[in-house]
Amino acid sequence: MTEEVRRLYRARNERMIGGVCGGIGEYFNIDPTLIRLLFVIGTLFGGPMGPIAYLIFLIVVPEAPGAES
Repeated sequence: MTEEVRRLYRARNERMIGGVCGGIGEYFNIDPTLIRLLFVIGTLFGGPMGPIAYLIFLIVVPEAPGAES
């Protein structure tokens, strides 16, 4: 009964700014473009909550392990 633990990381390959949306998209197995649209909609209709949430994710979520470029 071995369970694979899924972890949320910032993406290294699906990144536009910091890899937050790409990492969330990989974690939930959906297109990162949808996550990016949600952040934009949150910014337009929710005020500063979209950018604040992005900055919090950027600080808290670690970058995906892999070879340094």
